[in-house]
Amino acid sequence: MYYGDPGFLIIALLLFLLSLFAQQRVRSTFNKYSKVRTSTGMTGAQAAARILDNHGLSNVEIERVQGNLTDHYDPRSKTLRLSAGVYDAPSIAAVGVAAHETGHALQDQSRYPALALRSAMVPTVQFGSKLGPILFIVGLLLQITPLAWLGVILFAAVAIFSVVTLPVEFNASSRAKQLLVSEGILAPQEMEGVNKVLNAAAMTYVAAALSAIVWLLRYASILTGRRD
Repeated sequence: MYYGDPGFLIIALLLFLLSLFAQQRVRSTFNKYSKVRTSTGMTGAQAAARILDNHGLSNVEIERVQGNLTDHYDPRSKTLRLSAGVYDAPSIAAVGVAAHETGHALQDQSRYPALALRSAMVPTVQFGSKLGPILFIVGLLLQITPLAWLGVILFAAVAIFSVVTLPVEFNASSRAKQLLVSEGILAPQEMEGVNKVLNAAAMTYVAAALSAIVWLLRYASILTGRRD
């Protein structure tokens, strides 16, 4: 009854397919340009180190981590963590991803507002993403409307977080694209591959934000449309 609206189901399905497409696009694009060696022979870790050193961030640690595309910057510990396929590889894809993550370190250095907001929201989002839907469903089934609304409010934090993530990621990619050329890591003609890798990654964040917003609106519409 509550989830059977045909229009919503179609939108949810399209967003699910968009998410799958975006994830597959990231993997295929990264794999393609992982096979294209940089003209300088510089690896992802070396590219990150050059950018960090040239911007007075030699205090930022660069670590190799397990997994595939598990790369991230931790603003709490000032640590740049790169997967083996990025850390060790002298490829277009590797230096593109490394530069993107280094862009987050530069955002942290300049106190980029969206990054600061996203970092502050992490504990709430971790809590709300798990508990919000549970409280919503329990409140709905037991007809405890305030409890259901609490679930919606908690899930709203997830949707806001996904929206705040967009400018953070777009800005990091923009910084990366400029720095790779200005720091002499890549030649301008090598940027086509970087652009494709980072643009594909950006699509995953767009899909996640759209999905979170649609589900939030659906939860709210179910409660506002109920007839007790």
